[in-house]
Amino acid sequence: MSEAGSFSADSGSSDLRLELPSGVLDALGVAVVALDTAGRFVLWSPQAEELFGYSTQEVLGQHAAQLLVHDPYMDLVAGKCEQMMETGESWAGLIPVRNKDGSTRLVEFRYTRLPDKQGNFYALGIATDASTLRKVEQDLALSTQLIAQSPVALEVLDTDLRYVAVNPAMERIHGLSAEDHIGRGFREVLPSASVDASEAAVREVLETGRPQVDRYTIGRTPADPDNDHAWSVSVYRLEDSNGQVLGVATSVVDVTDRHGAITAAAQARQRLAQVAEGSARIGATLDMKQTARELADVAVPELSDVAVVDVLDSALDDRRPATPDSGPALFRTLAVKAAYLAEATGAAGTADQPVSYDADRLPTQCVRTCQPIMVTRVDEWDLARIARDAAAAAVLASVGIHSYLAIPLAAQGRALGVLGLMRGRNQLPFNADDVTLASELAGRTAVSLDNARLYQSVRNTAVTLQRSLLPQPTPPENLEVATRYQPAGTSTEVGGDWFDVIPLAEDKTALVVGDVMGSGIDAAATMGRLRTATATLADLDLPPAQVLQRLDKITAGLDPYIATCIYAEYDPHSDRCRIAVAGHLPPALTPAGGTPELLDLPSGAPLGVGGVPFETTTVPLRPGDQLVLYTDGLVETRRDTIDERLDLLLRVLDGHDLSLEETCDRLLETLCHPDDHDDVSVLIARPRPRP
Repeated sequence: MSEAGSFSADSGSSDLRLELPSGVLDALGVAVVALDTAGRFVLWSPQAEELFGYSTQEVLGQHAAQLLVHDPYMDLVAGKCEQMMETGESWAGLIPVRNKDGSTRLVEFRYTRLPDKQGNFYALGIATDASTLRKVEQDLALSTQLIAQSPVALEVLDTDLRYVAVNPAMERIHGLSAEDHIGRGFREVLPSASVDASEAAVREVLETGRPQVDRYTIGRTPADPDNDHAWSVSVYRLEDSNGQVLGVATSVVDVTDRHGAITAAAQARQRLAQVAEGSARIGATLDMKQTARELADVAVPELSDVAVVDVLDSALDDRRPATPDSGPALFRTLAVKAAYLAEATGAAGTADQPVSYDADRLPTQCVRTCQPIMVTRVDEWDLARIARDAAAAAVLASVGIHSYLAIPLAAQGRALGVLGLMRGRNQLPFNADDVTLASELAGRTAVSLDNARLYQSVRNTAVTLQRSLLPQPTPPENLEVATRYQPAGTSTEVGGDWFDVIPLAEDKTALVVGDVMGSGIDAAATMGRLRTATATLADLDLPPAQVLQRLDKITAGLDPYIATCIYAEYDPHSDRCRIAVAGHLPPALTPAGGTPELLDLPSGAPLGVGGVPFETTTVPLRPGDQLVLYTDGLVETRRDTIDERLDLLLRVLDGHDLSLEETCDRLLETLCHPDDHDDVSVLIARPRPRP
């Protein structure tokens, strides 16, 4: 930027390009006057006319002291002028001056002696109003002090974006003195910093005049080359009073602490969101493998690049989880997930596979101490203690695993397993905040795993009891029978379903299917009591309706349980079957060579309601006919209506030349789903042809 008052000339041209003048002199109103050796005015500028009120015609030829100076100062001023003329020494002074209107104004004069070609001397003086000058001086002093002492870094650049001035705060930010800035550009002052965005922003302000305020930028400077800093930068264009563009000014405030606090708050919100997500997603089922996969899904990739969930082998059965005091620990990997680092998946672990870690391995130490283990920077020796073997350690090293975190899956004061987290592509090492977040997720997961383990233990007990109470029927010679019992999906407890095949007198056979409403060990025990009672009543050779009537009284005494039941008595001599129903779904009958149908029977009330009569219905059941008894778990779901499911049952039974065993399997495969919430009993009977 050329300074005001200078000029430039193009090469080979005599044309001059004058810059617009500065407005400073106009603001001061500097007047120019000249005196001859007699002290008379010979030059009077327009500014002097404005300052003193006298026109040029009124002043030229007049004695300066007599016109402007009050009597008390006459001798002093005259003496100074004579001394200057004799010696050539300049003088300056603050003199009260008499204006044309009679007022007095304090004016600062500066005089110097000038010779002409004839050897005569003149006194050339400049003058300005003292109060205006003092105000400018005060403003300048104030501005200088404010800029010098300001904690805000300030810089001024010319139109070529070269430094014109910087204050001490900017010197400290850049780590360079003011002298090292002046005349240099951005890239010269900050060679190691990326200045493309900053330079573009400054040029835009220079061209448009629109300031940019509080624009954040992050980078490093020579003052602190090893750490990132955040700055709030404001840029505005500088113009003089005539509108000439002088350059740009920039103010810079180091907001690293504020930026760090904002970043920390954002990270805290993100971590809370992850915890909330984990709370919603983890432990939705009572399946340990599914829960482990949910934890891995939440951890990757937001928290880590690789996640491994290893559970102590002893936690997967009914035993209390136990970690050996010495020697290796046996785990089973329930979930492995990797983001971006697919090669690391196999090296980190294989789902549903056992793995043994020696006593010095970090997963073993984590479950033994029940404390997190963080390795901020992983080296070769650390990888050997993390990976399951040397080959896996080599793969983890090759994909750039550089930080590791082991979090115990602890519930009720004991460790069930360990969550292993690794970072490779994410260049940030794990820190204390990561430990807090991972521990929160792991703690919630451990509770869900422990609940699933306890549930599985109770469920196994109930299933064992249930199966022990179910018969192993020996079909009579005149009847072919197939049975199935399938516990509910892993999300619920077992129920009270049962079936029975009871030989009766005169070659008759009782076929029974029942369902105690409820679940768990109590329901299974109630089922056992009702089955025993049914077998006892069957020996009395009572009609089916009377058998159910007496079972109803027994069940009423087992409050709060009620049950549904279907009791069928098959007589091979008459090819008939007498059936009574207590609130149970209708059986399906497939005549030999015919189409399956649901029998239209009086449904009755469930056992335990009390006081409701039951009816016996007789239906034909000839050799080759197929009678299917089942519990509601086979056909009732939350996805479809009962009519749709019963239609599907009949379609499965129709047109298939299958054995009874194959038919049972086909019914379960087609109609049952792993997530169904009820257990299932099926009994299929088919009379054999008579010899």
